[in-house]
Amino acid sequence: MADFYPYLVSSLPTLHLGMKPPFSFEGFLGMCREFIPAHDYIVLCNLPEPARYQEDRSRQETVRRWIEFDTTLRNELVKVRSQRVHREPSSSLRPGASPDPTLTAAATAALANPSLLAAEMSLDEVRWKALDELAAGHHFDLVLLITYALKLLILIRWEPIHNADPGSILEHTLQKARG
Repeated sequence: MADFYPYLVSSLPTLHLGMKPPFSFEGFLGMCREFIPAHDYIVLCNLPEPARYQEDRSRQETVRRWIEFDTTLRNELVKVRSQRVHREPSSSLRPGASPDPTLTAAATAALANPSLLAAEMSLDEVRWKALDELAAGHHFDLVLLITYALKLLILIRWEPIHNADPGSILEHTLQKARG
């Protein structure tokens, strides 16, 4: 179908950080395929993973802005970690980022957290808020779907952690420690 954004967006459940993903990313793409133009569908299918940010040449502004934001956040994490181990961060920094004091503070706070899961959740909260800002003013268009897709990917990344059985993880760890 050509352009049924209002119908598609209205049918999507609201996403909240920490919730179980309502469907897989492939399921989301399947829903989108029926209701949006092919060129917009291709943008959603080609959202880059962080490892591919440098090679992404997206002409879509929201994707470019997201890559710049997430690269900046990752660079701030590199800087804070480098300070802790007294190393020069420049060899690990990725191009395409702009300094942002807010993200410096978020990275510092996250890495100061003794709980790795809580630290990672705080970083995803920062990402979630950035996606909310990118989506501001967009209701039935590609920008909203891009930010929705990126939020869905955050939820999907957390799903194995939320579904993990702590008892079996402990047992597995103890068995490995015993040799």
